[in-house]
Amino acid sequence: MPGTKRSNIKIGINVGIVMKDDQHSGYITYGIVQQILTKSPSHPHGIKVRLDTKEVGRVKEIVR
Repeated sequence: MPGTKRSNIKIGINVGIVMKDDQHSGYITYGIVQQILTKSPSHPHGIKVRLDTKEVGRVKEIVR
């Protein structure tokens, strides 16, 4: 499931995000979605979310 479609992202799921400061290195931070910040149905770089640890970034992977 790609992290570029808003319909794939639900509050409470585990995801891997890339935060703004980590875009160059591609470092992925894992956590649980607390809030979905992107309003459009899709975004080419990933849906922006806030994790339960208050970190904000774009979803790169959905952890099963």
